[in-house]
Amino acid sequence: MKVILPAVCLPFLLLAPLVYAIPTIQHWQTANGARVYFIPAPEVPIVDIRIVFDAGSARDGDKFGLAFLTNGLLSEGAGDLDADMIARRLDNIGAQLGNGSLRDMAWLELRALSEEKTLWEAMELMSLVLSEPAFPEVAFRRDMKNILVSLQADRQNPDALAEKAFMKAVYNNHPYAMPSQGMEQSIQSMTRKDVQAYYEKFYVARNATIAIVGDVSRSDAKALAELLAGRIQEGKPAARLEEVKPLQEAVTVHVEHPSSQTHIWIGQPGMKRGDDDYLALYIGNHAFGGSGLVSLLSGEVREKHGYAYSAYSYFAPMRSLGPFTMVAQTKNDNVVDALNVMNDTLRKFIAMGITPEQIMASKQNITGGFALRLDSNRKLVENLSVIGFYDLPLDYLHTFSDRVNMVTRQQVNSALLQRLNPDRMVLVLVGPKNVRSGNNKPDAHESVATGSSEAGSR
Repeated sequence: MKVILPAVCLPFLLLAPLVYAIPTIQHWQTANGARVYFIPAPEVPIVDIRIVFDAGSARDGDKFGLAFLTNGLLSEGAGDLDADMIARRLDNIGAQLGNGSLRDMAWLELRALSEEKTLWEAMELMSLVLSEPAFPEVAFRRDMKNILVSLQADRQNPDALAEKAFMKAVYNNHPYAMPSQGMEQSIQSMTRKDVQAYYEKFYVARNATIAIVGDVSRSDAKALAELLAGRIQEGKPAARLEEVKPLQEAVTVHVEHPSSQTHIWIGQPGMKRGDDDYLALYIGNHAFGGSGLVSLLSGEVREKHGYAYSAYSYFAPMRSLGPFTMVAQTKNDNVVDALNVMNDTLRKFIAMGITPEQIMASKQNITGGFALRLDSNRKLVENLSVIGFYDLPLDYLHTFSDRVNMVTRQQVNSALLQRLNPDRMVLVLVGPKNVRSGNNKPDAHESVATGSSEAGSR
């Protein structure tokens, strides 16, 4: 029943405008303070609803993994119903209930037919799951065990090792440094009281954003939102998240792993959702490493030198500064050369800037491919929830195309110069211990993880 999206999924929503008319986004608050965003979509007899809370793993405190565990337990029993009873009732009416969490946010979502009896029965179940979670002991123990098994499996997964080491090195003591699933020691120390306390603090109306897309009227959407938010406590918004500190020096982390390829992650803090230079950075990165095999980075690493099957980069904007990341996997014998190409390509791109041809191609690709990104109500409700959660303008989708096309070369090049410092990057290598960073200078600090237990808990 859980729906867990990859850590980089949500930041790539809202990348370009619709190529067809979007109904105006309607916005209001429930009686107890939840923010509601609504788009009527009568073309298909389906309603998608997502309620998002500022309750991601950045709110874990020193109990790493608590947000993930709490969210996962929501659908394991509520009121007098256990998980099997909830699932059977949903199946009987053809409805789908999902939940998930990331570093910034946690959510519960429903998809149901818009037929009145079916919709309200589904909404009653969603409301019960949200307002009266039982957090049963059996489910609590089982989910803890499943998380621990997943963390153990991560020790053998070079991608997971690289991501965890990278986020820890980039964010140090900031809450973003810890993996959403937590660490073994913290998971083992948790109790049901911890879960209940976390739920009571963060799953409250004034910490919630509700997105509704589907075949309902505004009056019905208001009633659905009141049903969903009206049964939870009013509470208060989560405290402002601390700012991410910029890196003061280059950092190299080598995680030893017996593999035929070395996984390379390079990056630093990037940008926040809603920053003024978001579009300039997105367009710049699209040309550099975000447009697949035709990107500059892929052309140099893959096509010209043959060092990797894929090499890419991305900005992942978050509530505080999300990471800028370059990623590649290469044969162990090619690590030094691949690193030199990746770093040289970035330096040259920042120094020389985006070309007229590159910016034109990037704009056309961004604005021309959005229909595939919003070709269902489910995708639209995800975007709508992001607009609400990050307090983006209500006309965000309507004006996106014009704003993309208005970005100039000077703005792109200035943003890249201001945001990216090749001399203060984190480099993570996951591979055999004899693989070194070669000429990737400067290496101001090196941390070597020699044991899988240490690396797997990052």
